[in-house]
Amino acid sequence: MRTKIGPFVAISFALLLTISVESASAAQAPAASPQPAASQPAANPGQDTTNDLVVAAGKAVLVDCAQPIERIAVGSVDVAEATAVSPTEIMLNGKTPGETSLIVWQQGGERQFFNVLVHASSFAADDRLESLRRELRTELPGQTLRVTSENGLVFLRGTVKDLTSSERAVQIASTAGKVVNLLYVDVPPAEPQILLKVRFASYDRTLAKQLGLNLYSLGAANTVGSVTTQQFSPPTVTSGTQATASTAATPAIATLSSLLNIAVFRPDLNLGATLQALETNGVLEVLAEPNVLTQNGKEGSFLAGGQYPYPVVQGVGVGSAAAITIQFQQFGVRLNFIPTVTPRGTIRLQVAPEVSSLDFANGITISGFIVPGIDVRRVKTEVELRDGQSFAIGGLLDNRSTKNFSKIPYLGDVPILGKFFQSISTSRLNTELIVIVTPEIVAPVPAGAPVPALKYPDKFLPSNSGIPMTTPGADVSGVKPPAPSPPTMPVEKLIDSMKPEQPLVIDSGMSPAGSGGGSTSTQGASTGTATTQ
Repeated sequence: MRTKIGPFVAISFALLLTISVESASAAQAPAASPQPAASQPAANPGQDTTNDLVVAAGKAVLVDCAQPIERIAVGSVDVAEATAVSPTEIMLNGKTPGETSLIVWQQGGERQFFNVLVHASSFAADDRLESLRRELRTELPGQTLRVTSENGLVFLRGTVKDLTSSERAVQIASTAGKVVNLLYVDVPPAEPQILLKVRFASYDRTLAKQLGLNLYSLGAANTVGSVTTQQFSPPTVTSGTQATASTAATPAIATLSSLLNIAVFRPDLNLGATLQALETNGVLEVLAEPNVLTQNGKEGSFLAGGQYPYPVVQGVGVGSAAAITIQFQQFGVRLNFIPTVTPRGTIRLQVAPEVSSLDFANGITISGFIVPGIDVRRVKTEVELRDGQSFAIGGLLDNRSTKNFSKIPYLGDVPILGKFFQSISTSRLNTELIVIVTPEIVAPVPAGAPVPALKYPDKFLPSNSGIPMTTPGADVSGVKPPAPSPPTMPVEKLIDSMKPEQPLVIDSGMSPAGSGGGSTSTQGASTGTATTQ
């Protein structure tokens, strides 16, 4: 029994001895210290050292020093803040992103310099982006927007329904930094087309009465002359001449200037009279209905009439003849307007209809040129109304009465017989005018549908060529029609497409202003040159 147990006991005793020796060795070794947040290399006594520290804004780092700390200083307290938490430990707090310096003075004269870099906290950036996304979802619901941030830039991606939503999204995103707008916008529908109907109705009536008497004598009572109130054109009496040895006698002559007079002459008495008894009644009716179609926010104009020339005398220089320039003035039925569809769904109109005609009765003659006057009816105003509604933007009721009474003093006051020495003229004028505008939002006639056409009572000559005066379509030319527009496009491309087009340039002789036009300059009386302005 003793023989079997001996070897086992010897082996067990050897193992216990080995374990005891290893435990004693471990007990004699120094205890391992915890790893500092920012360990610094050992410095030689009296030598300054420089190190780098990186901390996030809102975070803190612990700095261990080999020697006790005497004093610490931070270059910019707005970027970072340092606090000594023990004789050999410093806690550095990052405040805002930036760079600064940390200086530590230790016992024995040693100093340590730290280059501190405070970067933005990823948590704060993520929280700011999440707040930004939340505001975008609130202000622009139902629109897919994505926001990312990198190196201080905010990238805005996604699709919005219009330019207003794009501008609002950029304004919201700009609170987080500089925005790079990569948004797409839904292609807006075509601008509405607005048809303006104008009815210009005018009715003028005139009523005039004239009554007067002129007496003239060609020798009655050996007297040649006339008695008149000068209101109506009296006869022109020319005295005769006496007979001489070489010439025969000529009788007195009366010349009538107005053939509408009732003339009476007694040859036996050499006495005559002209009676002005006339009544006129005039009516003028004008009904103009111009219609003009234009796009929302664009100007439309219409003119049915013509241009008449009138001379303009230029400045006369010393020793030079007068220069006469011929300019042109428009007349007829003219309409200019600008429609704008408001957010309320109404149509705001800036409208200026005009109806004008030449008035030769009030014209003048300059250097042999007859320049007529212009009878103008014009309205210029700005109104707002809905589709299909009408406004009477102008109206006029003008009644005028004029009476002229003339008589010869004393003779005209004689009872009964005094009527022969009196003349009277009365005129009455009545004008009624109304202008009505009606805007309508219209759509184009569908392709292939019949379009409005005039009815001509007489047939035209048949075409000589017998071919359509149009360019062949895609079925003949083989050119593929343009692809339909995409549903969305980048914001900058849409803004570029909405820039005003190049204004339409027309011939100067058809200037809408009607005041310039073409001109002809004439020097003197026999030479002339034509210039186009």
